[in-house]
Amino acid sequence: MKNSLIGLLFAMLWASASVATKFGVLSAEPLVLANIRFFIAGFLLLGYSYLLRPDPSFRLPQGNEWRHLALFGFLNTTLYLGLYVYALRYTAAGIGSLAVSTNPLLIIVMSAWWMGRKPSGAELLGVLLGMVGVGIATYPLLRDSYTTLGGIILLMISMLAVSVASVYYATIHWKLPNLLINGWQVTIGGLLLLPFTGLISDFSAIQWDERFWWSVLWLSLAVSVGALLCWFYLLRIDTVRASLWLFLCPLFGFFYAWWLMGEPITVYTYAGTALVIGGLYMAQRKKINKEVGS
Repeated sequence: MKNSLIGLLFAMLWASASVATKFGVLSAEPLVLANIRFFIAGFLLLGYSYLLRPDPSFRLPQGNEWRHLALFGFLNTTLYLGLYVYALRYTAAGIGSLAVSTNPLLIIVMSAWWMGRKPSGAELLGVLLGMVGVGIATYPLLRDSYTTLGGIILLMISMLAVSVASVYYATIHWKLPNLLINGWQVTIGGLLLLPFTGLISDFSAIQWDERFWWSVLWLSLAVSVGALLCWFYLLRIDTVRASLWLFLCPLFGFFYAWWLMGEPITVYTYAGTALVIGGLYMAQRKKINKEVGS
C-alpha cells in the first residue's frame, strides 16, 4: 500500500509540471522561470545533503565525477528542461505532459542503439504507436491555436535530449548518492543555462507576482524535489514496476490542463492518449510480464 501511494503521488506531481510551467510563463520569460527553479531546487538538495546528512558518502564530487555531472546536467537540465519550458510557451499543457510520457519509448530505442542491440519488433511498434498518439492528440490543438508546430518541434528535441541523458546516466558507475547527483546536475545545468537566459530573455517583461512565485515554488519543491524523491524511491524497489506509474502521467496531465487552464479534451485526446499508453505497454510488455509473473 505504501509503495502504491508513493507511485500515485509521483504520477500526480510529475504530471503537474506542464500546467505549473504554463502558469509561470504567463508572468515571466520561460528561461528565467527555469533558472530560478533550478537554483532553488539545487540549493535545497545540496543544502540538505551537506548540512543535514551526517553521512560520509555525502561528499564533494571528485575528479571525473565533475565531468560526468556537468555532461549529465547539460543534457538533463540545460537542454531538456530549458527547451521543455521554452516549448510550453507555444504548446498546450496537456501535450507537454503527453510528450513526457514518450520518454521511456525513446530511451528504449536510444539504449539499444548505444549498446549495439537491435530493438525488438514490439519495441519499435511501441515507439511508433507513441509518436502517432502524440500526433493525433496534437492535431485539434494545432488547428485551434493552443499549440504551434514550432512548439512541438522544440518539445520533441527536448524529449530526445532527456532520452540521451537517461542512457548516459545509466552507463556511468556513480559513487555519489542520488540526492547529490540530482542536486549537482540541476545546479550545474542551471549555471550552463544562464548565458542563454541572459541572451534571449526580456527581463523588463517579468511580473514578479503571486502567480510567478507559486509556479516557481511548485516546480522547485513539488516537482524537482518531491516527485524526483518519489521516483528514486520507486526505482530502488523495482525499476520495471516504477515505470508503470508513467502510464498515469498523461491522464493526470490532461485532467490538470482541462481543470485549471480550460484546455479542450476531445476524442483526439482520448485516442492519442490511449495510443501512447498502448505504446508504453507494448514496448515494455516482456519486462512487465516477466516481473509481474516472478
